[in-house]
Amino acid sequence: MNYLSVENISKAFGEVELFSDISFGINKDQKIAFIAKNGTGKTSMLNIIAGLDSPDTGQVISRKDLKIEYLSQEENLDFELTVEQTIFNSDNETLKVIEEYEHALQNPSDEVAYQKAFEKMERLNAWDFETQYKQILFKLKLEDLTQKVSSLSGGQRKRLSLAVILIHKPDLLILDEPTNHLDLEMIEWLEDYFKKEKITLFMVTHDRFFLERVCDEIVELDNGGFYTYKGNYSYYLQKKEERIAAEQASVDKAKNLFTKELDWMRRQPKARTTKSKSRIDDFYKIKEEAHKRRNDHKVQLEINMERMGSKILELHKISKSFGDLKILDKFDYNFLRGERIGIIGKNGTGKSSFLNIITGGIPVDSGKVVVGETIKFGYYTQDGINPKPGQKVIEIIKEYGEQIPLTKGRSLSAAQLLERFLFSRKRQYDFVEKLSGGERKRLYLCTVLIQNPNFLILDEPTNDLDIITLNVLENFLLDFPGCLLVVSHDRYFMDKIVDHLFVFRGDGVVEDFPGNYSDFRTYEDSKPKGEVETTKKIDTRVKTTVKAKLTFKEKKEFDSLDSEIETLGIQKSEIEAKFLDGSLSGEEINELSIKLQEINSKIDKKEERWFELSSMLEEQ
Repeated sequence: MNYLSVENISKAFGEVELFSDISFGINKDQKIAFIAKNGTGKTSMLNIIAGLDSPDTGQVISRKDLKIEYLSQEENLDFELTVEQTIFNSDNETLKVIEEYEHALQNPSDEVAYQKAFEKMERLNAWDFETQYKQILFKLKLEDLTQKVSSLSGGQRKRLSLAVILIHKPDLLILDEPTNHLDLEMIEWLEDYFKKEKITLFMVTHDRFFLERVCDEIVELDNGGFYTYKGNYSYYLQKKEERIAAEQASVDKAKNLFTKELDWMRRQPKARTTKSKSRIDDFYKIKEEAHKRRNDHKVQLEINMERMGSKILELHKISKSFGDLKILDKFDYNFLRGERIGIIGKNGTGKSSFLNIITGGIPVDSGKVVVGETIKFGYYTQDGINPKPGQKVIEIIKEYGEQIPLTKGRSLSAAQLLERFLFSRKRQYDFVEKLSGGERKRLYLCTVLIQNPNFLILDEPTNDLDIITLNVLENFLLDFPGCLLVVSHDRYFMDKIVDHLFVFRGDGVVEDFPGNYSDFRTYEDSKPKGEVETTKKIDTRVKTTVKAKLTFKEKKEFDSLDSEIETLGIQKSEIEAKFLDGSLSGEEINELSIKLQEINSKIDKKEERWFELSSMLEEQ
């Protein structure tokens, strides 16, 4: 069943043509990815399909009453609402009935209201729907429904936007980089969700694992042409290579024929016959084909790396907490030349904070960070580039000098360097605010690399980069002789460039895993449930020795708190695991939610008491 048809659409901004005469269709249950270089109109295409923008020519035709939801890069949430109000702020009848039932549960004395709400739930068979939406919120770490949107972090707001469109269950989901701001666990859950659900998708994503596992069709805008591949990412790579080879063979054949026909034309044939006229017409077609060239200019990454001495970076028993949130506890590590380390872990476990500690942006609570005298960090943060108002692209680079030194004593002008990063001379004089998100990231990457670092620290470097630029960045990093420390949720990227992983487990626990992400995933999946982690631990909690100045009762209480907190943690994990059971009734979910809140409350109180007694020990 056809949901939507794109017919001969074109779009331009001023003199810049983004795409022209594009046609394709979206059918029920299809999962389509759209691939194109940054700055060639990916977001414009999504906006047109979503009905937020109009093409210059052509049209988009959709089925009557087709429900479309769009997860864009721009936030579109009401900051005055709570998480719960945001979810239920919909015309979805089932959601309204569930909301009514939730309110009835909070007022059990009103039996009439409860009975009415219960009957409506039964009539619409809303129990399964309620189970699903609570599972979605649980998986996206949005468990506090009373929290105001204004108090959420940027990542939490993006996850809330994703949760809302998943819960609303539209006919067609349009997604712009859906894996941004998700940790690896969330991404893998989202993949499984899309694979199991009968859902229609049209998306832009740089996550190649996601493309491989979720998509059954890929459409690509390449060198002005629009191509369709009926398969996943591996199929796309294979067929694209075959297409380019066939195109090149056609050009080579046309060149040979062009030489022959050019000789005939130079003899100035008189177009006296229909045959002669036809041959002359064919000549100009052959000429056009013979002069076809692929615009395959690629980003050229090259730096004059500073010399690296014997001492690189030493972390001596460093600890760091933010209030009750412990991210490092007696962490010890000496970096070696050429190390390539990936950092993974759930959101909120301190991955970005760890990078800021290394680069001196955040002080440690205890321990010591020793940086070698020859080490020059190149730090690519999630904040990106911060241009001055009205600043042009080339002015950003000229802040680092008119001439940029390269290897072997060579140098480039600022304009030449930008051309290597795919910024045309005309584009270099555009204001930075006119760049697409991906172009801004490419410019930012340029500013990091031209400082000639020998220790690269990259925090989510793949966000918003197109797949072509990603491949170039990966190849550059594979040849980079310095040290590399990278936080990324891009599993394809991590598999390709890192040798081992720092796994942030939370509560200050960091593990060193000897392998890439796929190795780690295989290891984790092979472990029996509940098995104690046997990976080499870099960091272990050093238990405080109870000193004599505590009372006997306090010493006894302190000794028992660790085991009590651990037991409660196990109970919490068991309840959280039960939420994954799709057969739970609405009543069972409510009971589990209440139990989970009670356990969380107990854990908070006991941890608070543990810190209180621990502080008393430190004062002694």
